[in-house]
Amino acid sequence: MRLVKKSILTLAICVVLASLIVLGFEAYIQRDTAPLIYDQIENVPPAETVIVLGASVHSNGKLSPVLQDRIETAIDLYTSGKVEQILVSGDHKTENYDEVGAMRNYLLQHGIPENKILEDHAGFDTYDSMYRSQQVIGISDAIVVTQRFHLPRTMFIAKNLGLNYKGFVADKKQYETSTRLVRREKLANFKALWEVITDGEPATLKKRLE
Repeated sequence: MRLVKKSILTLAICVVLASLIVLGFEAYIQRDTAPLIYDQIENVPPAETVIVLGASVHSNGKLSPVLQDRIETAIDLYTSGKVEQILVSGDHKTENYDEVGAMRNYLLQHGIPENKILEDHAGFDTYDSMYRSQQVIGISDAIVVTQRFHLPRTMFIAKNLGLNYKGFVADKKQYETSTRLVRREKLANFKALWEVITDGEPATLKKRLE
């Protein structure tokens, strides 16, 4: 019985310590990136490009609510004159799943000129999108749009890659999956830390997928 109690106590201590580490690192990232994040169009400094990070697309090509808000925020920045062009970066690993094509179609349907749209079909995750935006696409000055819960990690990656990027909040509504996404983000912070510490490379550095 004594051994069981000792094991339970040890486990409880480990859980508490792990929770403190997760919350502490999350707080550090939020504090470190706060000066880079904006939520008012009139306050965000102008940039050459707005980068839209990919998210889920339905089988019929319709954007998920999260992705639609990102795209519409990018349109707001473009039409307000804050940016000159839009880079859509997302997952297009297979013919049957194309976040980039869906975003591009949405932009065209909403009046964005084709020559103002750049595409990165190998932005498989946040790190890949940030890394490739400069090293492959050649973007040196940008505003990145994504949801508030995602922006601190995004800007942490961009900052540690030496990118001159700002972040802009794309929250236009409440999302049914918000709780799950926020919980996932806490662990994804450590993935981002590993990527920047190891100076990792994205899944591919090709300009276009074969």
